[in-house]
Amino acid sequence: MNIDLMTWATMIEVPLFAALFRLIGKNRRELDQSLAAYGRLSSEASELLKDALAEFKLHVARNYVSVTYLKDVESRLTNHLLRIEQKLDDAGRKI
Repeated sequence: MNIDLMTWATMIEVPLFAALFRLIGKNRRELDQSLAAYGRLSSEASELLKDALAEFKLHVARNYVSVTYLKDVESRLTNHLLRIEQKLDDAGRKI
């Protein structure tokens, strides 16, 4: 009976465990490869999203601020700066 048990272990269990370890190694290699591929894809997607965001910001800056509003703000700032300049000139003449 002891020899039958040893024969069974040698003929059945050892090849079975060898196949199991081979499958585990194969699964690990495939997992590493797929993780590397996912890393490349995610970095490419990240770059595309950054480019799209920059393009959207530019679109918003160009289209959502009207030219008339910008001209109005510019004229108000210019008038205000001219008033400040006039006050400084008047203060300089008094000294």
